[in-house]
Amino acid sequence: MGSFISSRANMNESLAKKVEAEIVQHKVVIYSKTYCPYCVMAKDVFKEIKVEYHLVELDEHPEGSELQAILHKMTGARTVPRVFINGTCIGGGTETRQLHREGKLQAMLS
Repeated sequence: MGSFISSRANMNESLAKKVEAEIVQHKVVIYSKTYCPYCVMAKDVFKEIKVEYHLVELDEHPEGSELQAILHKMTGARTVPRVFINGTCIGGGTETRQLHREGKLQAMLS
């Protein structure tokens, strides 16, 4: 039983490293679920300002629930979307839209 737990911990550690690499590799990363209106809100903001983003749809990913648990540990929130700009989590859909409305999002992308 101990080996299952340690192998699971190693798998999660490996997956966490992949998430960290993904966040660093792309200027904008959105962890989303296809059916979530707040996720659509965040994606729409970036489409409106014509900024490309790397998208991970957790509900379509084979390790989506594990990814969501990792994001929860990283950001302190389990909700989606989790939006990252230049390696920093800015929050979810509401925060993304608010930053855009306040004119702060473009500055963060520079």
